[in-house]
Amino acid sequence: MRIPLKRNGRRVRGKVVAVTGGARGIGHAIATELTERGAAVAVGDLGLDRSGPLGAVGSIRRYPLDVTDEESFSTFLSDVAADLGPIDILINNAGVMWVGPFDAESPAAAEKMIAVNLMGVIRGVRLAAPTMRKRGRGQIITIASAASKLAPPGESTYAATKHGVLGYLTGVREELRGSGVVLSVVMPTVVETALAVGTSAGSVRQLQPGDVAGAVISTVGRKRFHVWVPASVGPLVAVSGLLPQRVRDQLLRRAVPNQVAAVSDSTMRADYERILTEANE
Repeated sequence: MRIPLKRNGRRVRGKVVAVTGGARGIGHAIATELTERGAAVAVGDLGLDRSGPLGAVGSIRRYPLDVTDEESFSTFLSDVAADLGPIDILINNAGVMWVGPFDAESPAAAEKMIAVNLMGVIRGVRLAAPTMRKRGRGQIITIASAASKLAPPGESTYAATKHGVLGYLTGVREELRGSGVVLSVVMPTVVETALAVGTSAGSVRQLQPGDVAGAVISTVGRKRFHVWVPASVGPLVAVSGLLPQRVRDQLLRRAVPNQVAAVSDSTMRADYERILTEANE
């Protein structure tokens, strides 16, 4: 989804935005779109340094960041604020995913997903939101997943982390009510990135990183909490929750991909998932 440059330009232009996991995939697409609309953008990711520009958009600032480390995340936010000014928008985008049968998942993979997907978001909100609250304004946009409400077979722990993210942000959102700090959760279906390689999109088309970036652009400056990508998924999930369990199961089995079956006998994810068992990915 490509958002025309004229749309949402005033809400984006001049904003200082920090994006976690911004070196590639969805994070890089978001950073690029925001920069093209006049935002001052900083990305943080593992393996980055501050030696040069990132990708095709030379004005994007780059910083080393490990979202599982308190000091690293705190330093990232303080360095961005020192270089670009107070952070108006934090985009929690960093995430990892292991796919396969629940009883084949290693403890290391499960712990990595919890550390990055859940604790990384909690840490970002806890470190960024108080400063925004003192200023009386700010927005934190978290890239979660349709797995925040659904749980595809083969993604059980991943879905647990995303359910946790939505639950955490739901509570914090109420604590921040009236403070001027807005929380938004973007929940895409399967996106064509390294994280999702080899998986199935099920009954919907596979998204591109630009689709998620477009949803983020549309969310900036708006008090939108649940943001589904594509938007049609939201009503499906809402309606399914009203159905008897047996009917609901049948509906979701048709709509939600079985990722155990999708990755069975495939080696496509081997290189990506190796990082989940490495201590310093």
